[in-house]
Amino acid sequence: MVSPPHEAMHRIFQHDPGLFSRVSRFLGVDIPRPIGATALPTDLTEASPVERRVDTLLRFETAEQGAFLLAVEAPGKKDPDKPASWAYYVSYLWTKYRLPTALLVVCQDHGTAKWAQQPVCSGPDQLPTLTLRPLVAGPHNMPVITDPDEARADLVLASLSAITHAAEPVVNAILKALSTALRDAPQDVADPIVEFTAHGLGNRPAKHLWRNLVAADLSFYKSYISEELRDEGRAQGLEQGRAQRGAEDVLLVLEQRGLEVPDHVRVRITECADPDILRHWLARAVTAPSAEAVFEDE
Repeated sequence: MVSPPHEAMHRIFQHDPGLFSRVSRFLGVDIPRPIGATALPTDLTEASPVERRVDTLLRFETAEQGAFLLAVEAPGKKDPDKPASWAYYVSYLWTKYRLPTALLVVCQDHGTAKWAQQPVCSGPDQLPTLTLRPLVAGPHNMPVITDPDEARADLVLASLSAITHAAEPVVNAILKALSTALRDAPQDVADPIVEFTAHGLGNRPAKHLWRNLVAADLSFYKSYISEELRDEGRAQGLEQGRAQRGAEDVLLVLEQRGLEVPDHVRVRITECADPDILRHWLARAVTAPSAEAVFEDE
């Protein structure tokens, strides 16, 4: 089952194909800026029943080098079977489209990035017939964008910076810079950036910071994460209201029965946020000989 970070790491290149040429300079190569780009079908299945599917596949048109293909893969961890699959993808695409084919692997941790960078040969040592050397983008070489002005200059690259550094402490500063930069961006530009970043962070702790930044800085956006935050806020408000009314009911019954309610009992009741527990205490408050007896056997 694919994960949100996996989807974000390769789909961001579908959203902005020109990102590859901007990223390439951090990878030690200089890919010309495309004058055109087309997303191609990602299904590489042949007549055999084995399904082979690349994560993202783009066709680039450049003024300097003509056309070439870019396959983007986003592995979440080391997988010894992947290099053979990647070699198959590159050879198959080269055969099918008769175009030079590049492979970009996007990673979120140093270990996976180091593994993905290792050249893999299909032949024996003395006959390296086909050698796979993917370009790898990860926390080891992607820029750390913590300046809002720098983030504003390239919002998509700033989002990729956050995604590839999602497990690094510096991600907090990147997210703050990105959220600041997005304040001035049109909604149709900001919405996909907000969502790519949220998906790319996965379930890491930085996700909570991003949600809070979106709630504080980008509350007027209608992206899914903003709507999710609003829904959670409404649900939390309803839950808090139920708990407050439940506490008031328990105290009212005790007071109407003429029982003394010590401060520590009142505090425990009013600070309880669980409506089920309050309902249980309310039932006990009807017959309890004292206010403290509401908590008996607990």
